[in-house]
Amino acid sequence: MENNNNVSRNEEWRVELRGSISPKERAAIERVEMPQLDPAYRITCNEEVNQGITEEQAVREATRCLDCNNPQCVTGCPVGIDIPKFIKNIERRHFADAAATLKETSSLPAVCGRVCPQEKQCESKCIRLKMKQPAVAIGYLERFAADWQRNSGEEEVVKMEPKNGIKVAVVGSGPSGLSFAGDMAKKGFDVTVFEALHEIGGVLKYGIPEFRLPNAVVDHEIEGLRKMGVDFQKDVLIGRTITYDDLHAMGFKGIFVGSGAGFPRFMNIPGENLNGVMSSNEYLTRINLMQAGRGGDTPVITGDTVAVVGGGNTAMDSTRTALRMGAKRVILVYRRSEAEMPARLEEIGHAKEEGVELMTLHNPVEYIGDEKGRVRAMKVQRMELGDPDASGRRSPIPVEGAIEEIPVDVVIVAVGVSPNSLVPRSIDGLEVSRRGTIVVNDESMQSNISDLYAGGDIVRGGATVILAMGDGRKAAQNMAKTLLEK
Repeated sequence: MENNNNVSRNEEWRVELRGSISPKERAAIERVEMPQLDPAYRITCNEEVNQGITEEQAVREATRCLDCNNPQCVTGCPVGIDIPKFIKNIERRHFADAAATLKETSSLPAVCGRVCPQEKQCESKCIRLKMKQPAVAIGYLERFAADWQRNSGEEEVVKMEPKNGIKVAVVGSGPSGLSFAGDMAKKGFDVTVFEALHEIGGVLKYGIPEFRLPNAVVDHEIEGLRKMGVDFQKDVLIGRTITYDDLHAMGFKGIFVGSGAGFPRFMNIPGENLNGVMSSNEYLTRINLMQAGRGGDTPVITGDTVAVVGGGNTAMDSTRTALRMGAKRVILVYRRSEAEMPARLEEIGHAKEEGVELMTLHNPVEYIGDEKGRVRAMKVQRMELGDPDASGRRSPIPVEGAIEEIPVDVVIVAVGVSPNSLVPRSIDGLEVSRRGTIVVNDESMQSNISDLYAGGDIVRGGATVILAMGDGRKAAQNMAKTLLEK
C-alpha cells in the first residue's frame, strides 16, 4: 500500500496540488461540521440525521489534508483505502476519480462513510492530531464521494479481471460477505451469495436504523455488486436448505462464511422471560427489516417508558428507535461511566440531543412483572469503577445496598450477541471455538477445512462493519491465490 501511495503521491497533479497552498495555510482551515436534522424534528420520523456535506465544504475539508509522505491514516483503515489519493481528488474536484479510488478497495464506501468508527481508525492516525488540531474528516469525505457517485448518474468504473470460470459461494450478505463477494468478482470469479433472510444486506438492513443508514444507500451498493456479476439468492438457509456437501455438488470450489452473530445474549437475571423484555436484535429486526409499527404486519411491543441496557452502538440505535416509536421517556442503563461506553461519540451525542437519559454506573439485577406477566419495573444496582479488566476498562463493582426500582413498560437488552451456530454445526470436522465462532488462520481467514474461509462476527463474535469488511477482503485475497494456483 505504501508503494502504491508513493507512486500516486508523485504524480504530477498531486505534486502541483501540494505546492498550490502552503502547509501553514492548510493547517489554518477549521474542520467542517456535519449538517444535521433538528433533534425535535428527527425523532418524529426516520429520515437520516446526518445530511452530508456540500461540494464546497468537501473541497475545503480535503484542502486540510497535508498529503503526508508516510500517511498513517491508511494503516488505520481495515480495507486499506488509499485515503490521501481519494481526498486529493476531492480537493481538485475530480469527484468521480475520488469515488473510483474508494471502490478499488472498498465495496461499501457509502456505508462506511456513515457507520464506521473513523475516530478510532483512520482519523485516529491523522498527523493533524499531533499538531493539536482536529483530524481531517475522512469519514465525511468518504460519504461525500460515494454519495456524489450515486447521485451523479455517471456509470461507476470498476476494474474487472477476465472471468476464470471458478465458482465460489458466500454464506450471508452482511458486510464481510459483501466485501468478499466484491473482491472475488473483481478477480474474475463467479460469485453466488446465499442469504437466509428475505432481504440482502444482513446487519446493514436488520440491525442499523434508517436514520443512521438509509436502506436506499445499502441497496445501491448491492446493485453495484450485481452489475459486477454477483448473484444473490435470498431465503436460503445454508446448513438446512442447502448443505455444505450440496454446495460442492453444485460446483463451488471455495466457500466463505460470513453468517454473522444474530443470537442475542441476555444477563440471566430474574424476570427476563416477562413480556416486554426483549433483545435489541429482535427489537431492531422487527422494526428495521419487517417494518413493525410502520404499516408492516409484524407486531412490536411499545410503551411510554423504555429502558435500554448496554453502552454500544446497538444500544444507542435501540434508544433512538424507541423515541421514534413514540416512547415518552427512554433511559439508557449502563454499568460503567459514559467515558467507557464503546459506542461512537457521535451516536452518544445524537442520543443525548434527542432526549435519551443516561443512567450510567447502574446495572439491572431484576425485572418485575404485573399480574398479566408484563414487565412493569426494573431493579438496578448502583456501581462504582474498580481496577481495569482485561480490556483495559475499569471493572464495575456493585455498591453494597444501593438498589433502586424504576417503573418501565419495555426493556431492550443490548449487551452483545453470539454467533449463528447453524452453519458451523452443520459441517463435519470444522473447528469451532468454545464461543461457537469458526476458528481461522488470522493471516488468511482459512479454516481447518481447506476450501472454507470465514470472517466477520462468525469469527470475531462481534465487530464493526469495517473490521468485518477487512476480513472479507483478506479472505478473498487468500482464497483467490489458492484457487488460481490449483
